[in-house]
Amino acid sequence: MAGRAPKRKFIDGGHSSRGGSPHQSFGDENGAVRAGNNGGSEGASSAICKLSAGEGRYVVAERGRRLLRCIQDLGITTRQTMAHVKDHKTGSSGDPVKLLTNLFGLGLPTQWCLYQYHADFSPSISSMRLKAALLYSHGDILGTARAFDGATLFLSRKLKNKVTEMTSTTRNGEEVKITLTLTSTQMPGSPVCIQFFNVLFKKVFKCLNMYQVGRNYFCPSDPVDIPQHRLTLWPGFSASVTYLENQLTLSADVSHKVLRNETVLSSMNDMYSRIPKERFIEACEKEFLGMVVLTRYNNKTYRVDDIDWSIKPTDTFPKKDGTKISYVEYYKQQYNLELTDLFQPVLVSSLKVKKNEASDAPRVVHLLPELCYVTGLSSRALTDFRLMKDLSLETQLNPERRQKRLQRLADNIQESREASAELAKWGLQLEAQLSVTGRVIPPEKICLRDNICQPASAADWSRDTRDGRMICAKPLSNWLLLFSHRSADVAEKLVNSLIKVGAGMGFSVEYPRIIQVEDSSVSFLRALQQHVNPDVQLVFCVLPSQSKDNYDSIKKYLTLEQPVPSQCVQNHTLNKQHMLMSIASKIALQIICKTGGELWAVEIPLKSLMVIGIDVNKDAINKSHTVVGFVASTNSRLTKWFSQCIIQKTATDFADCLKVCMKGAIENWQKCNNDLPNRIIIYRDGVGDGQLQMVVEYEIPQLIGFFKQSRPAYSPRITVVVVRKRCTTRFFSESHRGLQNPPLGTIVDNEATRAEWYDFFLISQNARQGTVNPTYYNVLYDSNCLKPDHLQRLTYKMCHLYYNWPGVIRVPAPCQYAHKLTFLVGQSIHREPRIELSNTLFYL
Repeated sequence: MAGRAPKRKFIDGGHSSRGGSPHQSFGDENGAVRAGNNGGSEGASSAICKLSAGEGRYVVAERGRRLLRCIQDLGITTRQTMAHVKDHKTGSSGDPVKLLTNLFGLGLPTQWCLYQYHADFSPSISSMRLKAALLYSHGDILGTARAFDGATLFLSRKLKNKVTEMTSTTRNGEEVKITLTLTSTQMPGSPVCIQFFNVLFKKVFKCLNMYQVGRNYFCPSDPVDIPQHRLTLWPGFSASVTYLENQLTLSADVSHKVLRNETVLSSMNDMYSRIPKERFIEACEKEFLGMVVLTRYNNKTYRVDDIDWSIKPTDTFPKKDGTKISYVEYYKQQYNLELTDLFQPVLVSSLKVKKNEASDAPRVVHLLPELCYVTGLSSRALTDFRLMKDLSLETQLNPERRQKRLQRLADNIQESREASAELAKWGLQLEAQLSVTGRVIPPEKICLRDNICQPASAADWSRDTRDGRMICAKPLSNWLLLFSHRSADVAEKLVNSLIKVGAGMGFSVEYPRIIQVEDSSVSFLRALQQHVNPDVQLVFCVLPSQSKDNYDSIKKYLTLEQPVPSQCVQNHTLNKQHMLMSIASKIALQIICKTGGELWAVEIPLKSLMVIGIDVNKDAINKSHTVVGFVASTNSRLTKWFSQCIIQKTATDFADCLKVCMKGAIENWQKCNNDLPNRIIIYRDGVGDGQLQMVVEYEIPQLIGFFKQSRPAYSPRITVVVVRKRCTTRFFSESHRGLQNPPLGTIVDNEATRAEWYDFFLISQNARQGTVNPTYYNVLYDSNCLKPDHLQRLTYKMCHLYYNWPGVIRVPAPCQYAHKLTFLVGQSIHREPRIELSNTLFYL
């Protein structure tokens, strides 16, 4: 969010002139009007003016909490704790394939270091800008490559003495003694250097006239209009500096910012004409609170936290000098913008209280709806097929188009005199894109009840298994079918189709008990209360509309009050008569899973193996609650699963209930196998950037501690793997037809990975459009001591076992099961499901 308090600010000593403006004295640093904490201390005033203080300095603000977590991540050296991969972590099986990446090498002079000094001022000075001005007056000593954050000075060259004393004079004639003390020497791969280089590239993108919105950089001067949907796309890039196996690199990828060509005010006016006047304020707050808006006069984004209906544009607020100015006059003077609606309210965006700043009054930004544009897509737009198709033509770039954009970025940096000079000042040089050698591991065979088939493509084997019977399908004899009067025809056709397709799968489907209800959600719920009992195998509901309330009430009752597997399908889906048999086939597969059956398997050479998937998500209603999904295999073929979901009364993204979940999984395994597993492999999903330290220090000890405390005589071998779906690294396969997506089963475990981590990339999904996004795996703990080849192959095998899709998926099946479980609970149920459902995939 724009306007957040920075954890660290670097002031560079350039000499580009930038004059003052009225905005300096009474506006927010991002051009929005700020209320609260307007005057008083030097610290507050410098914060207000920090982006418009001239004399050639620039300030780059980092998001402190996230930055600190990322630095902690960079300090993790988990590979050193695993003797079997300490010296060699790469596999060897599979066919080699040459790949181009979106990683650019960053060259540095030999023996390059970043020198870190502590700056002390006597007498003490509170203004960071004044400190920088006095410090940078000694350019002959410091050189041009320098950055200062108020206490720490970074230089690219080492001063003669460990302690350097200098004297400067203020405009008032007061002498200030400056003492610089060398505190550390940072190598290029150190966390401090990585942080510094990332901040440096912010300046590089600024030199290219790109604006930072969130984490990415966009070019508003080159928009892509989609007029038929009133949308505008800003093209841009995500970029980060990382130190890989033996080289400093810049990871860059194409990004887009979706903007609606409508202001918040126009949306408000549209709502005012459509809904009853007494509900207008409530509707506006429901629609806009939490929304991110963009102010195009300064290209900044803000989160809307409140709407103040008592303030109007003609109202005034105090300037720092004590005088008052109206919002109308402010925007006219500052941006030459004239407001047309003088009765609109103001949007309120809260700012974080800065460190060392008085927090008696809240720090907020006031925004005018007329000048705020809505970002992102509405829920209605996301369901618009034509809109999403037109949007994907611009955003889902194939490898060829993506590579051209990346090459254009590199050329722009090298051709920009200002940007290239900024890098050269610190000894950095942008080099060519990296090429790596990956491996394509052999395809897997799909095991059914009576046969084993080799699919033509791992992306989709539905045709290859069309005539095969599923491994285990319990007969469906006692089930209920609920539908409204207008769904009677399609419901009957669906039943006949299920019976027909089920026969080919080895799934016996008998005719259900028919219950016809009214269209309302109350009617469905009342019918469930009257007819559902513990002997019912399945409840099938044909929903008349897309009403979420109806769906939620059904799922809540059948998971909390009367635990019975359920299947819901919308009426309009079944109206597609030409696709009814295909729809019935997919529904039949889901029903088999939900009633405790097994569909297909792959060959698993490891014996006595339990595989676990863990995911963590927020509750959609109670944001202070976290939903933890825990799914563990219960048989050696990895085709049956035990599922548990726990709601934590905390907003953190880590799980503190893993001992309880592990206890349930072990007891269930023992009950099913009359034994205990010798090996346990855990795939932890839902871990974002900056959370690895939490997994290492908090979650892994829980998992290991369970066995030491409750079963000291039992010590299985455990592997913990973090799964990241949102990695920025991309790979392109080079062929005679140009750049293409790499083949399914491509593994990359060197050159593009981290030297200090046991990690690898796996491409296990098929991208029909655009560029495939590899999944990144980081092994944090491994007492199984499996060879890299074996763990990589097992991970790829697990991507074949998700029963909602007859093909490979981008994450191991238990991770996707855990995600589906947390999604159902977090979006619809909001309570922990009954234990009676734990041995079925009731959430598919």
